[in-house]
Amino acid sequence: MELMIHSIYSNREIFLRELISNASDAMDKHYYLAMTEGRPLDRKDLEVRIRINKEKRLLRISDRGIGMNEDELIRNLGTIAKSGSLEFKEQLNKDSEGSIKDLIGQFGVGFYSAFMVADRIVVLTKRYDEENGWRFESGGVDGYTVRPYEKKVTGTEVILHIREDEEGSDDYGQYLREYPIYKLIKKYSDYVRYPIKLYMPHPEIAEGSIPENPVYREAFEYETVNSMVPVWQKTRSEVTREEQNAFFKEHFSEKTDPMSVLFSDVEGSISFKSLLYIPGKQPHDYGSEEYKPGLELYASGVKIMDHCTELLSEEYNFVRGVVDTTDISLNISREMLQKNRTLTVIEKNLAKKVRNELLRMLRDDRDEYLKFHENFGHHLKVIAMDDYGKKKDELGELLLFYSAKEKKMITLPEYVEAMPEEQAYIYYASGSGPDAIERIPQTEIVREHGMDILYFTDKADQFVAQMFGSFKNKRFRSVASGDLGLPEEKAAQEKAQEEYRALFDFVKQTLGDRVDDVISSTRLRSHPVCLSNGEGITFEMERYFRSISPDMPMKAKCILELNTAHAAVQALDKARTEDPERAVKYTEILFTQARMIAGMPVDDPSGYTDLLCSLF
Repeated sequence: MELMIHSIYSNREIFLRELISNASDAMDKHYYLAMTEGRPLDRKDLEVRIRINKEKRLLRISDRGIGMNEDELIRNLGTIAKSGSLEFKEQLNKDSEGSIKDLIGQFGVGFYSAFMVADRIVVLTKRYDEENGWRFESGGVDGYTVRPYEKKVTGTEVILHIREDEEGSDDYGQYLREYPIYKLIKKYSDYVRYPIKLYMPHPEIAEGSIPENPVYREAFEYETVNSMVPVWQKTRSEVTREEQNAFFKEHFSEKTDPMSVLFSDVEGSISFKSLLYIPGKQPHDYGSEEYKPGLELYASGVKIMDHCTELLSEEYNFVRGVVDTTDISLNISREMLQKNRTLTVIEKNLAKKVRNELLRMLRDDRDEYLKFHENFGHHLKVIAMDDYGKKKDELGELLLFYSAKEKKMITLPEYVEAMPEEQAYIYYASGSGPDAIERIPQTEIVREHGMDILYFTDKADQFVAQMFGSFKNKRFRSVASGDLGLPEEKAAQEKAQEEYRALFDFVKQTLGDRVDDVISSTRLRSHPVCLSNGEGITFEMERYFRSISPDMPMKAKCILELNTAHAAVQALDKARTEDPERAVKYTEILFTQARMIAGMPVDDPSGYTDLLCSLF
């Protein structure tokens, strides 16, 4: 028995959820049968009562449900994991065309989870249509006994004898204190449709005590502790935005109002209700190992999971909220979801709803979307480049980048739509910020042609371009790449390359394997040199990989471009024939400058300054 219990259940505190859910199921059955048989039964009389006896270490859970006779006790409780609710539902389906979908008991009776905290359980029950009651008792490993019991009220009472605390053992005594029980009810069963009444202490002034020095005595009374009707079960017209925001902040321990609230009420082959929130601020632990993504999962108002990651795809893991459905398949303990089509259908529905809301914000409330992108844009970019940009069509429209021409954040569709007809690529440049990128020499020629440049300031941007490859049939191209596809660029370069062949050979021989090639540059205007990386990884990506793994062998191709019209390069060419030793110094200085412009480290700063000084 011990092995069975602990192999099925991993979290012992769920025992109370299981017993309350069983009580709720029993009252569902009682009410349904009363209606079909024409018997008077006021729904207000249906409730769950919980009472603690600390001295005798007893925890009592009673209901006004359908009750059980001797055969049902043996069949439902005497057989481990027998689901009376499932059998009840199946019988109803045979007897009528309709079906009852909201009996959570179909997932397993859950009765034996109580043995995680109790060493003996007594069940007192009386079926609604029988005169006699019955008493079931079990110590778990010793089997069980069933005998007649005089019970006047229809329903069931489950009495747990809570295990003794032993040195080094778990604190079973907490289940004999009102506040821990209250917290468990609020955590798992707050939205059960029937009142859950806990026998709570309410200190009152003792009779005859002096007002100036009152003496209090401990009095108890039943208090309804569950909310019963959750926010997401109400219609939109019944809940104000203030109430929605209040639920978000209280339920998810947030201090800032959510940016958006999304309701869903889906009925069909798969039915569910959901209430989703896009947070107005990034959670303090977002992106860390402590952050737990996923939506809360409920079945008929009973919480099944705190963080169900299967309900919302990873790109939207910042969304908070709840999903309530009767169509999920759980294992016997209701703790573990089985992989099935239902989860996939719900996930696709919710992902589409979140994406549409973000697109609406982007279209109708740009300032609000900018705040959202500041909080979660980096995460979207990281997910967008997973699996070689598999989700680029879905997420590409949601990403923002700084536009050199517009001087603001724009989307990729907006960039492509504004491209001149003759523009071949989506141009981008990388750096620490717009001001720094503005000074990069390679951007001059692109701006000269009146074409926009996306400024990549997020570390993820480089990888987005690499993984996407293209967007809307336009390929990404770094301004530091070899071929920018600009008009007349190639012809002009070939002409200069031939004219200054001797200079390029000299520079290449001087620098050796520090450069892969030396070529004439047509992209430079006011600067003498720059480095380009050709195809493959960029210098920014090389720096990133070096920062996280210095031993990583990934290296960008290094091409030194010379602006042959610049005075410095002209001086280098002249020194090459008149003073080769001085030309070597010029070469080293220009190459070091090119590395600094590209944001690459200078291996010997002191040697570089000495080299400069040697020219005077």
